[in-house]
Amino acid sequence: MESFIENIKTIYLESPVDKIIGQLKQLITSGQLRPGDKLPAERALSEKFGVGRSYIREAILKLEFYGLLKTNPQSGTYVSGLSINVIDSIISDIIKFNKDDFNGLLEARYYLELNAVKLAAERRSEEDVRELYEAILNYDNKINKEKSAVEEDMLFHIKIAKASKNTVIESMILILVPDLIKNIVVNKICGENRGITAIPEHRAILKAIEEHDVDGAEKAMAVHLNEIWHVSKAGFVKKKYNWCSER
Repeated sequence: MESFIENIKTIYLESPVDKIIGQLKQLITSGQLRPGDKLPAERALSEKFGVGRSYIREAILKLEFYGLLKTNPQSGTYVSGLSINVIDSIISDIIKFNKDDFNGLLEARYYLELNAVKLAAERRSEEDVRELYEAILNYDNKINKEKSAVEEDMLFHIKIAKASKNTVIESMILILVPDLIKNIVVNKICGENRGITAIPEHRAILKAIEEHDVDGAEKAMAVHLNEIWHVSKAGFVKKKYNWCSER
């Protein structure tokens, strides 16, 4: 019986981003979208897909990261010149990305963010600090009103990556963080009150970045990601119960 149970695979529900990517794949492989064709503006795509612009933006970012789309700030977003077979294969992998090895992705995020925050503390500009303060205020306001602050949490971490001035780290975090944070929140991996306990942790991270305290920034981020780190190491993946409350 145990071997039978172990062979059962989790059923994954497609996210809006996956569905957007899947439809774009169909348009490309069917020839309706060809290499060099320009995509409609985000607003038009948002209205057509019937989803918020943040989903459109996330799908485009993923496709850009893998080289399937190219964005020119002056003229718009275009389909790359890759062959149909290559595009078909890569898009299939993108849709599976962040689902096959949640533990591995948590671990990757942990190390990426530790490096990002150290670089941010060393290289940040005054504008970066202002943007991080704004991201924290927006997060705090949502949490204090007992509203979901998933997007505000994402933005804070993405702003740290931007402050690192390392475009590769920034791109990788742009890909990893949104799906991971959503999965963590939806599955309540770190409890009902995680949003509240994150407030002082965010502020400690920002204080270290503002003061150019590289070691302090790394330690503050490690504290912030401590529970996630233990989840990844203990192997508690996609559980229906609250791991953090069991500690």
